[in-house]
Amino acid sequence: MSQLKQTILETAAKDLAEIETALKNNLNTYLDLVSKAAGHILFSGGKRFRPLLMVLSARICGYSGTYDKTFSVIFEYLHTATLLHDDIVDEATLRRGKPVANSIWGSAIAVLVGDFLLARSLSIAAETNKIEVIQAIGEVTEDMAQGEIHQLLNKGSLDLTEMEYKEVIRRKTASLIQGACRTGALIAGASPEKEKALTVFGLNLGFAFQMADDLLDYTSDTETLGKTIGADLREGKMTLPLIHTLKNANTTDQETIRKIIQNPDFSEKEFNTLKRLLDTYGGIRYTIDRAAKHVDEAKDALSIFASSETKDLLMMLADYTLNRNL
Repeated sequence: MSQLKQTILETAAKDLAEIETALKNNLNTYLDLVSKAAGHILFSGGKRFRPLLMVLSARICGYSGTYDKTFSVIFEYLHTATLLHDDIVDEATLRRGKPVANSIWGSAIAVLVGDFLLARSLSIAAETNKIEVIQAIGEVTEDMAQGEIHQLLNKGSLDLTEMEYKEVIRRKTASLIQGACRTGALIAGASPEKEKALTVFGLNLGFAFQMADDLLDYTSDTETLGKTIGADLREGKMTLPLIHTLKNANTTDQETIRKIIQNPDFSEKEFNTLKRLLDTYGGIRYTIDRAAKHVDEAKDALSIFASSETKDLLMMLADYTLNRNL
């Protein structure tokens, strides 16, 4: 375990424990099957990145209430709902090292449990009695759905541009992280300046988070990642390392890359060839650099806040976003 990860976990230990309790206490299902199917992913090793961001964003804005942990579960429930749905759409087999929920309970149950978690999130949002929070959660939910649809429409497309890629990940990933940070400011009654700062922080953190996640398809292993390596590629997802490499490769290597991408049954040897080309043409390095730039922009957005342990923890979370073993 890296020193930075250890420091984050120790500093946030009390918050993380309280978030875990709130996730269990606020599930509020009356059907045991719903609890089991939701809990299959919800309590299988998620790192609570999004709810922790909401709690810290509220705290840095001076929140003094007692419902921050309850409100924070909105973002883990929303995230879990998308995972349940995505695993069906992507025909995935593993999630966090376990069989996907639909392989156990069937696609119909997985879809409906995901729907329940979306509805539960909106119910909890309503408990804030703040129309701005309810509206923010509604916007996030719309964004995530449209981002996934946009990605699905571009499945297998080799002509996806970096701009289009960024719009997809803005909606499907960055929007939820941005929403967590902004909601923290909203429930704290923060000034418009602080709300904007945390919105910018969350957006850039979300971009960096997804770019780092996309790298794992080529730089991690199944045991560490918790899902099959090369899964994004087999699902026809064009991510930034591939987009940059295709753009810069010579004609011969472009053709090699295209053949591998277009064959979902590519061999281990072909996958290794692709990884070598990603290194040769700087796809990995470029993606790391772009993610690092977003981390810098996220940290710059926090300059409006005075020094504090909370700010330090947010800065550490931003730094650690580039290493997705957290």
